[in-house]
Amino acid sequence: MTNPEPAHKPTTAILDLGCGPSKVEGAWGVDLHKYAGVDQVLDMNDLPWDLPANRFETIYAHHVIEHVSSVVDFMNEIHRVAKPNAEVHIVTPHFSSVDSYKDPTHLRHIASGWYTIFTESYLQEQIPRFALVSSEVTFGASMLSMIPRLLIRLKSVEWWEKKLAFVFRGRNVKTTLRVVKE
Repeated sequence: MTNPEPAHKPTTAILDLGCGPSKVEGAWGVDLHKYAGVDQVLDMNDLPWDLPANRFETIYAHHVIEHVSSVVDFMNEIHRVAKPNAEVHIVTPHFSSVDSYKDPTHLRHIASGWYTIFTESYLQEQIPRFALVSSEVTFGASMLSMIPRLLIRLKSVEWWEKKLAFVFRGRNVKTTLRVVKE
């Protein structure tokens, strides 16, 4: 089945998914709600998205992925609307952050390596391909945040997540991926 021609014609090569009232400057802003500055109201759980394929060079999804019903479907749609080699910037609360739990609309709590199924998967037919550009767990600005940073440098982020993430909590996971298309 091919996707129908979308009704909306974005006027930029930058897409801001879940932009809310603070859209990235110069981006086509998409959100579930009609905030000021939103260019298109769209429920990202309704597939396919009413956006053209192979259109966007840069995609932002800040504090969105934890709200969608299927991360795989969400990433499939990002892959579809992105141009080859597009950069995708995703920010989500780390599972140890209070922010991950205080919003009852969050459907999942995400670890630092959430993206590996999309970058290292053997399920090439079902899972879209991305290449990792960068990923990090961010922390607050307090002096205590130096402890988990040091532990991650000495051991690994996976070690910290398994042993001490709920003692020395993270804030966000910031991931940048590059879209891989044949």
